[in-house]
Amino acid sequence: MEGVLRIGRLGRIAQLTALGAGCLALAACAGNVSNGNRAARSNDAGARTAVSTHTKTQRRTHTARAAPARKQARHKTGGYSTVGTASWYGPGFHGRTTAAGETFNMHALTAAHPTLPIPCTVRVTNLDNRRSVTVRVNDRGPYAGGRVIDLSAKAAKVLGFYDRGLARVKVDYVGPARQEASAAAPE
Repeated sequence: MEGVLRIGRLGRIAQLTALGAGCLALAACAGNVSNGNRAARSNDAGARTAVSTHTKTQRRTHTARAAPARKQARHKTGGYSTVGTASWYGPGFHGRTTAAGETFNMHALTAAHPTLPIPCTVRVTNLDNRRSVTVRVNDRGPYAGGRVIDLSAKAAKVLGFYDRGLARVKVDYVGPARQEASAAAPE
């Protein structure tokens, strides 16, 4: 009977050793998953990320929530006001589709802004001559550095800087604009 107990004790020791090794392996895998989650969270706090680790391939798969169809404001729009340089755009974009899905018309009072919600309206004031105009923001831009807004050719004419190309302006958020149906741009 004494021999059976020794084998039983050795069997239990072997089982405990195997169990301990298994726990260590699981802890190592858990460390990899938690490190992956931490890295994914630090990349984009707004995205929901799922991380799974496959034991044989050690491949991680990430799935993130889809971005909204239209880029929304990254700031509170109520009371938004900024001063900076405005430019205008027209002939090269006339008739093309804007970020709002409308057809760009350089003869309309419209604008492009990098972060305000689309569509919205803003009041733009030329700080050199105090002329101002309310325009519909229906596109993204400007893409040239240091500019706060891109205006249509008509808006630049109303503000009196069409010939110069650039003006120092103040931009004030007015409110949301209703979505318009896209129509062909006049020639």
